[in-house]
Amino acid sequence: MSDTTRALLGSWEFQPIIFAVLAFFGITFTIGWVRLRKRSSALSHWWRLLAYWTGLLLVFLALMSPIEVLSGQLFTAHMIQHLMIAMFAPPLLLAPNPLPIVMWGLPLKTRLQIGALFFSKRSKIRPILAQISQPFVAWAAFFLFLWGWHDGNMYNLTLRKEWVHDLEHFTFFYSAMLLWWHITGAAPVFHKRFSYPVRIIFTIACVPANMIAGVVIALADAVIYTYYETIPFRTFNISVLDDQRLGGAIMWIPGSMMYVIAVIVLVTLWLNEQERQSKSRNIQSTAPWKAGISADS
Repeated sequence: MSDTTRALLGSWEFQPIIFAVLAFFGITFTIGWVRLRKRSSALSHWWRLLAYWTGLLLVFLALMSPIEVLSGQLFTAHMIQHLMIAMFAPPLLLAPNPLPIVMWGLPLKTRLQIGALFFSKRSKIRPILAQISQPFVAWAAFFLFLWGWHDGNMYNLTLRKEWVHDLEHFTFFYSAMLLWWHITGAAPVFHKRFSYPVRIIFTIACVPANMIAGVVIALADAVIYTYYETIPFRTFNISVLDDQRLGGAIMWIPGSMMYVIAVIVLVTLWLNEQERQSKSRNIQSTAPWKAGISADS
């Protein structure tokens, strides 16, 4: 391994603002989780704490570890970074239904203010949030950003201008959070909550747009992202075109697999719900007979 490659792999970019935000939500979530656990709440299962902290860790690694440095050298590293902040971290952060847990980690006065903001019928911001978070808007926004930022010219610009690169990450992450918010069904609920079948269909509808983008990049015969041709040193001695093809394959297969995994989880939850409802109906239907037998005896 060359000295340059070794230096890149050991480079960390500490970003105080991002670190502070991640630390705030991590600590607040943990405090809320502990408080709810003392109350034996269903929101205090261990998997929620583990999933949330794993999501935060993925964001931290994507934006401050050597992955961030390598993204300017390798298209593959950039695609791994995008998967971490748009495909892996959001479902892990939202699956635990974090809003009520985070609110329990805040002082009572702040908790009430946030509750009024999101849940009160008098809230002025709630109707605005409901409009801009419509399911189709969320779906369209995410894939507009996905395809738009992977245009050759836009992509090259993100690597030449740091503020554009930051904007790219911001739009990827928050549009992904909005998309996965509908898939996971996390609070707050501004619209009629999707049933499991609708959430499954919504998730399946995410696969083609992501997969097509990955396939186009992976099977391209020419270099699309010409910025990498201007780099004098090629990390790991991989060619620009092979690097591009590998990055496209990562977007295509692991990126699409996240939606497949989500569908499997949703189908499992749906079947479990159907089974619980069936057992409940059976109990209710047999209760009158039991009551009659008991009375006769």
